[in-house]
Amino acid sequence: MINTIIFDFGDVLINLDKETSLNEFKKLGLDGPNPELLKLNDDFERGKITEDQFLEGFRKNLPNASIDQIKAAWNSIIGDFPLYRLEFLQLLSTKYRLFLLTNTDIIHMENFEDQVGMSFASDFYRCFEKVYYSHEMGMRKPDESIFNFILKKHDLSPKRTLFVDDKKENTDAAAALGINVWNLQPDEDVVNLFEKKFMVVDA
Repeated sequence: MINTIIFDFGDVLINLDKETSLNEFKKLGLDGPNPELLKLNDDFERGKITEDQFLEGFRKNLPNASIDQIKAAWNSIIGDFPLYRLEFLQLLSTKYRLFLLTNTDIIHMENFEDQVGMSFASDFYRCFEKVYYSHEMGMRKPDESIFNFILKKHDLSPKRTLFVDDKKENTDAAAALGINVWNLQPDEDVVNLFEKKFMVVDA
């Protein structure tokens, strides 16, 4: 029986607006991601570079854009966080050990907190036994090490743990370690389908 759930953040709990972000960068003169920017993002999400280094790296590809414009375009991906999902987490937290595991960076998380307000953010964080950000851990999904760290740190049984993520490479990596997984699809809502899919009961 499942007694622990590890949630991804983006497009599982909070909605992401990837199209808007792409369009905002196009307005600044960037047609889309390139290998240099993908590497920059990977390093930033692993905490290998600072916020200033990340933004300056972006500006090399957008010489006519200001740092503020780049930061605003970067944050435009952050969408809304429906209240019903927070209420769902609050209910689950009374029955399960909950953890948050997300590939993210300090810019996005500060923007999220500013957008929802500290009262909402505090209520959200209180749902979890521990919140794990890739940029603080120096690791990111789908690294096997990031899952093993959490399993060992909290003495979790893979067979009694469920991992929910929208990216198949992440759920595949977790499944390879014996963790139960749900690769959430774009047309699925974690709240509406959770009971049907996993028959949530008291642990």
